[in-house]
Amino acid sequence: MNTIARHIFTAVLYSFLLSISMIALTIVTFVEDWLSVFEMKIGDVSFLLAAFVLTVTMALITGIVTAVYWKQRLNRIEKQLLEIAKGQKTSTPLESYNELETIEQYMHQIQEKIKSQAEHAQKLATERAQEREQSLQEIVVQERNRLARELHDSVSQQLFAASMMMSAINESNIEGENSKQLQLVEKMIHQSQLEMRALLLHLRPVALKGKSLQEGVEELLVELLQKVPLDIEWKVEAFEVEKGVEDQLFRILQESISNTLRHAEASSLQVMMIEREQTVILRVVDNGVGFDMNTRKTNSYGLQNMQERALEVGGTFKIVSVPGEGTRMEVKVPNLRRVGEGND
Repeated sequence: MNTIARHIFTAVLYSFLLSISMIALTIVTFVEDWLSVFEMKIGDVSFLLAAFVLTVTMALITGIVTAVYWKQRLNRIEKQLLEIAKGQKTSTPLESYNELETIEQYMHQIQEKIKSQAEHAQKLATERAQEREQSLQEIVVQERNRLARELHDSVSQQLFAASMMMSAINESNIEGENSKQLQLVEKMIHQSQLEMRALLLHLRPVALKGKSLQEGVEELLVELLQKVPLDIEWKVEAFEVEKGVEDQLFRILQESISNTLRHAEASSLQVMMIEREQTVILRVVDNGVGFDMNTRKTNSYGLQNMQERALEVGGTFKIVSVPGEGTRMEVKVPNLRRVGEGND
């Protein structure tokens, strides 16, 4: 039962009981023969019927007015709670209701607590990012670079040569014997190239190493555009965030692109990184094969890793995919650095 129906039912029931009590009191106090009450009339209408209709009518009016009154206030609370759940700043109404003042104070305290926890999480993430950069062993970086160079100079080059040879064979043997098998081999080599490029993307140093987030993202996308057969478009705006947030956003982008190369079979990729209303938005969209959201593996390491990185800096992670229509990944992180500057 909704709010309006509940108030109307309560008002009608209360008024009905009150009317019975008043009629009974009238009979006892002013009428000697209580049976004569049934013969009493107001104009041409029976006294009892008139009293009942008047009572129910007043009850309906009272119930509807009261229900609408409280419905508006509950809707306001619901709207503010939804804004808190989305990480948005609660809107300030034009008028204030005394009945809800305490509840609004509690909601404001909850919002401040969430903001404080997000600031603390970002501060810890920044400290951990700085510690990781300071404690990163040079031997690990050199080994990753060495392995990436060897894979690129050996396996990757061999795959490229094999792909070119298979492409030439297929062009000269379009209607020949085993043409379907040769095309399948060419497709497998092409997929192996994408897997190798995704692996090289993982092997490259994940730290920005003195670059800004925007510089690192554009450098990564330009390199991909040169090496990967994808139509890549991007929009990267200039803004400043904490070092820990930069590090996590860059890692999330790397992980998302790697998943696209390995699984999506996409022909186009769109990357957007902007700031709106003190919130940094990172969005990656491909037109690949997609997957069923209801049957996806909950223990998918890549998706879980991206979600954990977003939560680590007080952000939200959302992914939407439709089989045959592609995948859309979106991360939103509050830019508390900009909030602090605005308060100053």
